[in-house]
Amino acid sequence: MTVAPLPYPIPADEPLRLRDLERHVAIGLANDSHFERLVALAASLFATPMAAISLVEADRQWFLCSLGLGGITETPRCSAFCAHAIAADGVMVVPDACSDERFRTNPLVVGQPGIRFYAGAPLRSADGHNLGSLCVIDRQPRPDLDPQQRQQLQWIAELVMRELELRRQTQHCPVTGLPIRQAFLAIGERECQRARADRLPLALLCFDIDNFRLVNNRWGHRAGDGVLLSFANLVRGFVREQDYAGRLGDGEFGLLLIATPSEQALAIAEDLRTATAHMPGVHVHSDVKLHISGGLTALAPDDHGFDDLLRRADRALQLAKGNGRDQIACLLEAP
Repeated sequence: MTVAPLPYPIPADEPLRLRDLERHVAIGLANDSHFERLVALAASLFATPMAAISLVEADRQWFLCSLGLGGITETPRCSAFCAHAIAADGVMVVPDACSDERFRTNPLVVGQPGIRFYAGAPLRSADGHNLGSLCVIDRQPRPDLDPQQRQQLQWIAELVMRELELRRQTQHCPVTGLPIRQAFLAIGERECQRARADRLPLALLCFDIDNFRLVNNRWGHRAGDGVLLSFANLVRGFVREQDYAGRLGDGEFGLLLIATPSEQALAIAEDLRTATAHMPGVHVHSDVKLHISGGLTALAPDDHGFDDLLRRADRALQLAKGNGRDQIACLLEAP
């Protein structure tokens, strides 16, 4: 009878780490030859029959790319070596899993693929969270890696992370650097499900730059892009690490306020509106000021998903525009 493996460590930043991982894979990662080459490079450099890029979710690890694992695409987190690697300080090496109290009864050791040697370098995001690891694996025990080998494995892990960041950037607006609508909707749905499961508040603010087309018409699209970038940078100042902002359309933006009660969300929305009005003129030779209209809503008991929030926030936004613009309107319950 196989004894369950010892519990794995939980990183101190676990909630933010999981959100960061979700936001890197919001729209999915298709098969990519760049990842395959990096895995093959790691296996070749360390002369191991197995190597993988593992991403560690709440209850499982799944392999973005792997070599020699015999068709295994994911494992429970409780049996994942990489669940330990993401909590380690630097590269984690297990010379002989059968002699390591953490792993000697692990099903991946006593069963297939028969792991004995493991070395994993964490995949550290730009926000400082370990999303998973690049690992090399052997069915035979090996000596510990020397400092140069540890550095080499870490370098390849950094190349993997760079590729992940590049994929993430394809989900961002090239002008503002904020996530595009598709990514915003995907993350919104996940945050909606999480808020409901954890019984925490979730607020959504949709807002428009009032009369933004006049900027493009008067001074051209280059000036308009400058306005968008300046405004996006202002918005970032209101976004906590767990929150999520995106560009939804021409001059339209969205801001998800995580675990934020409606009263606090309204205060944030009003602060953003006031700060927008105090931005410098939209053109170096103009004293024209920006203003925004916003629609605020919050997760309600009868909501079926994020689409319900989005529709309600949009209705509130239309109310704000219809009432004269430069204001925040609230619709907190479904009609």
